[in-house]
Amino acid sequence: MDHSQQDGTVGKALLMLDIIADSGTSLRFNNILDVSPFPKATTYRLLQTMTSQAMLSYDAETQKYSLGMRLVRLAHNAWKQASLGPIAAPHLNQLASAVGETVHLAQIDNGQVLFIDKRHTSHRFETLAQAGRIAPAHCTGVGKVMLAYMQPEQQDYALKRQTFIQFTNTTITDKQALLEELGSIKREGIAYDKEEHENGIISIAAPILTSSKLVIGAISIATSTSRHTVDDLKQYKDLLINTTMAVSVEAELYLHPTSGS
Repeated sequence: MDHSQQDGTVGKALLMLDIIADSGTSLRFNNILDVSPFPKATTYRLLQTMTSQAMLSYDAETQKYSLGMRLVRLAHNAWKQASLGPIAAPHLNQLASAVGETVHLAQIDNGQVLFIDKRHTSHRFETLAQAGRIAPAHCTGVGKVMLAYMQPEQQDYALKRQTFIQFTNTTITDKQALLEELGSIKREGIAYDKEEHENGIISIAAPILTSSKLVIGAISIATSTSRHTVDDLKQYKDLLINTTMAVSVEAELYLHPTSGS
């Protein structure tokens, strides 16, 4: 029996999510209708309901549906237990202890940064980034470094979803200026947040890359300008990159274990 029929409306809605998720990209209504087992009116109603509930996102300009931020947030706890969260945890602990600063673990979805984990070693300052929180990519260290290492098509998709809102006087608010910085970031292997998202907060970030150079996340060391300058953060570059490399190796072993003979 078709489970989407057996499970009623919930099953039908989940099937719509599967169709969009499995496509790996955003889809127009007609693309969805082509593979939907439901009539046009039912398919449209399901999409409208999920969009109104933020399970899906609808871009009026492109007329395409994509997975919504509410779905990302709901998936956060499961994501922590099934991906980089538990793999990176001991490495985050070690890094935070070594530098005595705040450490963030993040991934990117639909052009937005999702903070997966955080280690807070100082009570003298606090950052907006919290586990489960969403943040822009264009003005955060982890966001910029992940954008820099994306494949061209993925990067273009993510850049189209940047609002370029100006949070501070140093926020990059122009796509071309951001592209130039992304090129510099990829050459250096690290990104800096120079008070671009929060006044008084700076960070250095490095990507978590697979052996095939696909970016699967990022780690940053954040601090207050009352404690350090951006130049001071350069001292952490090697330690940060070594940490992301260690997480990458373990992530690949976890996600793609070698089968025994």
